[in-house]
Amino acid sequence: MSITLIIIIITVIISIFAFRSHKVMDDLIFYPSAITQKNQYYRFITYGFIHADISHLFFNMYAFYLFGGVCESSFINIFGNYGKTFYVLMYFLSLIVCVIPDFLKYNRNPDYRSLGASGAVSAVVFAYILFNPMQGIGLLFIPIFIPGFLFGILFLIVSYFLGKKGGSRVNHSAHIWGAIFGVVFLIIFSQLFSTYPLLDNFINSVKGLDLRHIFTTY
Repeated sequence: MSITLIIIIITVIISIFAFRSHKVMDDLIFYPSAITQKNQYYRFITYGFIHADISHLFFNMYAFYLFGGVCESSFINIFGNYGKTFYVLMYFLSLIVCVIPDFLKYNRNPDYRSLGASGAVSAVVFAYILFNPMQGIGLLFIPIFIPGFLFGILFLIVSYFLGKKGGSRVNHSAHIWGAIFGVVFLIIFSQLFSTYPLLDNFINSVKGLDLRHIFTTY
């Protein structure tokens, strides 16, 4: 069984328990005040295994399923026996890194809480894009696809402006920092532990883009 599927199963089980128990939800949610006052550092990880509702859980796990399997296989291909270990490491570190800005901003705010695997999923999606920059990516139920690297750029821009606008319950900051971390992690680890020409392949693929065929439909 793949690491991706194992994480999905664990996340679904814990999220369902949290749906049924306010105590489980409160004990696991990312709560900066509790981390600061009670040293509950485990919350930097556990919040990624609970979700606000079924739709939140579904969209995160669906995106993770779509991109995670291929990304995990790519990790194995370029890192060999360390592939699965590095893949897991990226996922869990991204959970931590993507909420550090929120922790620094809200650690004295007793009303702030956050939950969901979106930041870690963003890390996986952007690692996938780094491996496959020209692979078409689109929105759910909309049969129009653009090259992955362009999708990633648009995703970051839209997330930034939506985050600045505010007024929603979506943690756009976690999406942005998770995405950036996924790219940085993969670049650093590919340089240190692999001979795979990751950046060269990415650059050569992007250079070959034909602007007349940006959009594809299925």
